[in-house]
Amino acid sequence: MTRLRLALVALACSGTAALAQTSTQPPQPGQMTFFVTSVGPGRGGDLGGLAGADAHCQALALATGMGPRNWRAYLSTSATPTSPAVNARDRIGRGPWRNAAGAVVANNIEELHGANGLTKQTAVTERGAPVNGRGDTPNTHDILTGSAPDGTALPASPDMTCRNWTYSGPDGAAMVGHHDRLGLGDDSASRSWNASHPTRGCGQDALPATGGSGLFYCFAAD
Repeated sequence: MTRLRLALVALACSGTAALAQTSTQPPQPGQMTFFVTSVGPGRGGDLGGLAGADAHCQALALATGMGPRNWRAYLSTSATPTSPAVNARDRIGRGPWRNAAGAVVANNIEELHGANGLTKQTAVTERGAPVNGRGDTPNTHDILTGSAPDGTALPASPDMTCRNWTYSGPDGAAMVGHHDRLGLGDDSASRSWNASHPTRGCGQDALPATGGSGLFYCFAAD
């Protein structure tokens, strides 16, 4: 084999290896600032409160090889006699936010809660995988938020946060959004990524009844 042919073969092999590496490469440090959790903690609406949900975001992000960031779950809590309400929109920084592919999902809070918001194409997991929605089996498009469409907390009664993300019983409810919102007809709820309808209970076994599995949104707040 001539030197020229050997060089061409080596170049082709190195190009193929580089392409394979690129296709499986996790997000680079500093690139990803938003994702949908690939899995929930497995306790339904009991996420360990906001602190537990934030820690889950942090653990999933670190598992991809990302450096440490101030990850926050997009969750609201309602006011109690001892603590004020917390708005999801106030927890996640100012943007812009990028998904695992580097695509901008929203430039700022106003755009995030505007007419476009999140879609199935942009709302992917920490590893860039799509999240099942309508037409997929199983459908897991219900994303826990406990929030109103503008990202603010809901009234304490009726409870829509599974007791501020500490309860996993068969009763109760949590407000969810649809990451794959389609805008079907005049049904405004189908267009909301953060406030479509409540769940039919707070237990892990109750969430699939409306199309969920306990997933939530994570944003880098720094």
